[in-house]
Amino acid sequence: MSFEDTPYAVSVGKKGPPRFLKVTMFCVLAVPPYMVLAPVGASGSLPELLALGLFGLWAVSTLLGLHDPLRFRHPGRAAVLLLLLASCVSYAHLFAGLSGASTVEGRAAADRWMLLMFAAAGIAFVTTESVRTMDDAMALVRWVLAGGAVCCVVALIQFTTRWNPLDSLPALMVGFTENGSPSAFQSRGALMRVAGTTLHPIELGVVSAMLLPLAIWRALHDRRGRKGMHWILVCLLVLANTMTVSRSGLIGLVIATVITIPFLPRTAKRWSAVLIPVGAAGLFVGVPGLISTLFNTSTAGSSDSSITYRTDDYPLALRLVSARPLFGTGPGTWLPAEAKDNFDNEYLLVAVTMGVIGLCALLAYLAVPALAGLAAARNAQGNELKLLAAACAASGLIATIVSATFDSMSFQVFALLVPFFIGLSGASWLMVKNQLNEGRNDPSRVNTGKVTWG
Repeated sequence: MSFEDTPYAVSVGKKGPPRFLKVTMFCVLAVPPYMVLAPVGASGSLPELLALGLFGLWAVSTLLGLHDPLRFRHPGRAAVLLLLLASCVSYAHLFAGLSGASTVEGRAAADRWMLLMFAAAGIAFVTTESVRTMDDAMALVRWVLAGGAVCCVVALIQFTTRWNPLDSLPALMVGFTENGSPSAFQSRGALMRVAGTTLHPIELGVVSAMLLPLAIWRALHDRRGRKGMHWILVCLLVLANTMTVSRSGLIGLVIATVITIPFLPRTAKRWSAVLIPVGAAGLFVGVPGLISTLFNTSTAGSSDSSITYRTDDYPLALRLVSARPLFGTGPGTWLPAEAKDNFDNEYLLVAVTMGVIGLCALLAYLAVPALAGLAAARNAQGNELKLLAAACAASGLIATIVSATFDSMSFQVFALLVPFFIGLSGASWLMVKNQLNEGRNDPSRVNTGKVTWG
């Protein structure tokens, strides 16, 4: 794959990311998604409503010719459009009565999926088109990590006190009501794992791992604020990941480490070789029961019911996909009568509800932006841009891999954080493309050639 030859004009739109986008991304991580406007229903959480507003403003400004989205083409945006198209086709198939699942509940579930897709598209598109420079990226990332800090602090309070500070939230969010029963606490082994502001400890584990490389980038390169506070947030994300006692979270933590370290500056690489083992030892000493619980969780195998539930999903999924292989039963329409029939694997769930076409689109949606970010990181000039692109790649690869371990897109914080990284990956990709084009046009600079996968 190679970067396109169309130049990317960094000089256009110097104001940077709009405050609307910053507030939206802060709310994605700081405001629990189960607090919804009752008249709207499950899609009425504050983060999703704001994200839908972003998409609406982007669409209107495009139709009015206030900006040209064609100038911001990148692989991740094509993947977003592919998933949107696959969702629309499966949605139309459902409402035409061709899927066999066109019930009132099924249509309502499909509506919720489509609203989530448009909300995700709004975040992805606006992020790419408003982040033109490294200063723009840093300004937006500060808000994202501020939301992440709120989530981690809530999780720390939950873990240490067994009290949920979010219990008082319904009284503060006038007009909003709780939708369902959030899983703030769940016991596992000798520990009580927590969810922070997310819906489930697994989601918190994955989200904290996805944010970790970005927090490291900010700690190394942010010229505002206190460096010590930036590194405290890095530690909080690692601690929050550990407090979830989640296999998916641990997998994400390993991926974040493996992808990020090669792109660190030389001094930071040396420090990481010391701090990682020391930090791991400190966690095990400071949290009694952590070693035994993690060991038992990681080695339980077929004796762990959470693993057998996942493996038992495959025969059922195969039968359902065989019945409707192309378009599935309709996006979001799998509403099993028994809890054991829930698919704890997003790829199986999408294969059932959107068919093989939807499955391919989801794989592209998660993997293509990550691979594009990795290609950009390998070809970027300057440590700051190189590490930013690598952070986006790490987060995208985490999302791609752990989606095989839980039904990831059913969790709104994850589902709205992924498009942010898609948009930021696209912005990084375009900045690297601009560097390469400048190198080609300036004979005094070294031409780094075309970007390739690998």
